[in-house]
Amino acid sequence: MTLFRGLLSAKRIIGLSVATASKRTVSAPKGFLAVYVGEDQVHKKRYLVPVSYLSQPSFQALLSKSEEEFGYDHPMGGLTIPCPEDTFINVTSQLQ
Repeated sequence: MTLFRGLLSAKRIIGLSVATASKRTVSAPKGFLAVYVGEDQVHKKRYLVPVSYLSQPSFQALLSKSEEEFGYDHPMGGLTIPCPEDTFINVTSQLQ
């Protein structure tokens, strides 16, 4: 059951990413945070994550990695998380 909820959560995040890209919106909806994910400087994908993830230790670990690499100067103009997309999806799919 936990795996099923995790997959639904990951699907929701991916769906938000695709919907955002197709609408070309600049701001995130209320209650969500836009992050850019990827190791390649040129090809990063934008994801919308619930702000509730900010209190989760596994998500905070991703943010720490971002801080180590970029400090507070994010080249994409938004929060950038320098990890493979599959790692990001794996971590966020385990959060509620």
